[in-house]
Amino acid sequence: MEQLYAVRADFDAATVVVYQAYAPAVADAALAAGRFVPPFSFGRMTWIKPSFRWLMHRSNWARKPGQERVLAVRITRAGWEEALGRAVPTTGDPALLARAEVHLQWDPERSLRGAALNHYSIQVGVGRTLIRTFAEEWVTGITDLTPQVRRIAALLQQGRTAQAQRLLPPERPYPLPPALARRLGANG
Repeated sequence: MEQLYAVRADFDAATVVVYQAYAPAVADAALAAGRFVPPFSFGRMTWIKPSFRWLMHRSNWARKPGQERVLAVRITRAGWEEALGRAVPTTGDPALLARAEVHLQWDPERSLRGAALNHYSIQVGVGRTLIRTFAEEWVTGITDLTPQVRRIAALLQQGRTAQAQRLLPPERPYPLPPALARRLGANG
């Protein structure tokens, strides 16, 4: 049985993968530089999501305008946990949220076909005061997953769900430090 609130991600000993969808100009510049550079906006919050399926729901499988390219952004686990440690839930005190460097929300995880599931996925909004730290210190690599996204979407349209499932990036429960898990309302 899935834990109701758990961070599920692709991670290794030093890094965690988060997913983002961008317009081609932003994605191309980031991929060419190996990091985020203009036209990436350093003046607004950027949302990072460790759930691939949730981002597929949000970007409509990279078909939503301005979200046609899907990037796997590998960041340091130290940076990820720093962001989580600074996070304020979007459902909390509005005054605290207005001053928060990082916003956090739990949204229903999604099936491959976009249906809401009965457990939640974390979304993290890195604010303007931390965006350069995210882009210049936490990011260790950026990979274009757009071709893979298009293959999965095509398989789903053809009713080949089992084949599509096999192409999903791996995700498993992320081992949050216990104090941080309690603070975020996560199970384990």
